[in-house]
Amino acid sequence: MADVAVISGSASDAKITDKVTKVLEENNVSYDAQIISAHRDPDKLDAYLKGSKAKVFIAIAGLSAALPGVIASKTDKPVIGVPVSGTLNGLDALLAIAQMPKGVPVACVGVDNGDNAAWLAIRILKLK
Repeated sequence: MADVAVISGSASDAKITDKVTKVLEENNVSYDAQIISAHRDPDKLDAYLKGSKAKVFIAIAGLSAALPGVIASKTDKPVIGVPVSGTLNGLDALLAIAQMPKGVPVACVGVDNGDNAAWLAIRILKLK
């Protein structure tokens, strides 16, 4: 069972996923990394979330960055969003992740800052 689920919306987010997994590995935190688009594979995402025993989710997404919010709407576990730089230097993704509606909380780290997402997940895990 993985403590952290790392989900990216696209294979093009691999360099950010690598930042996350490097920090988790260096700190001996178990994780499962997946590429699942909230838009292209909603049924696959639902099935993954229902079957996951992860304690914290890290969602990596660019552009409209719907993935973190979709995950947060389907779980009561902590979700950390990592906005990915793109055509607007990540501002679009940053705002999409930070501006969640009430009742759908998502923690948001800086653009392309997968390292901090991993560090935040580690701190959350230490609470238990």
